[in-house]
Amino acid sequence: MNSASSRSRTLKAVGALSLAAATALLMTGCGQSSDSASSAATSEAAKVVPQKQTTTPSATAQLTEDQQERKTVLDATKVTFDDAATTATGEVAGSKLVELDLEGVDDDNQSPSPTATGSPTGSPSPTGSPSPTGTGSPSASPGADGPVWVAEVAEKDGTIHTVRINAVDGKVIEARVDADQDADDKKQTADWLAQATQTPQQAAKVATEKKKGTVTSVSLEDNEGDGVIWQVDVVGSDWKKTTFDVDAKNDTIVREETDED
Repeated sequence: MNSASSRSRTLKAVGALSLAAATALLMTGCGQSSDSASSAATSEAAKVVPQKQTTTPSATAQLTEDQQERKTVLDATKVTFDDAATTATGEVAGSKLVELDLEGVDDDNQSPSPTATGSPTGSPSPTGSPSPTGTGSPSASPGADGPVWVAEVAEKDGTIHTVRINAVDGKVIEARVDADQDADDKKQTADWLAQATQTPQQAAKVATEKKKGTVTSVSLEDNEGDGVIWQVDVVGSDWKKTTFDVDAKNDTIVREETDED
């Protein structure tokens, strides 16, 4: 009786252990199957969902309209301010430079001169034509023949000549006397030039030493009745324009303003 009871208890214990082992094995198998399925699903999802791309805008895309216009004209320009100035004054014997402007660069939005007139007599310019510091050519980019330097040079008596120079090959396109000058215009221009003991080239050098870049405009202006200045525009590598007012007697910078557009 005791022996049979002992065998029965042993069989029950072995059965319980076997059942527990089978259950554990079944649960382990299910866990592995579940993990594998989850991993596979994740892998497939990665194939479907595109990776996020990070792009950096190009330098050109970040330029304003004005900056892009400057870049377009200057990229096409091969003749420097100095060379254009030499060509212009060489076209009229004994003349001196009054203005030199790269057409198509800030023609419509340049800041006004300190006198708000940009001319010796209160007219738009010494010649009666628009000053480079006011409104100039409506063109915002090089024409069919490329960019052009427009110069105004004056004889000793103040008579103005306009000289247009191809900014690619340096050849003179046109040279003519401005017909709409009167005696007062000529006298005022001659007086301004007499006061300007420093050359426009010297003023341009002062400006570019302060800001590295390309000179796109130089003009002789009145300094609100306090002598005369050379107003110099310099375009930097960021294609922003900085205007310098340089005292035409001592090469001192009296004003500096950067156009952020």
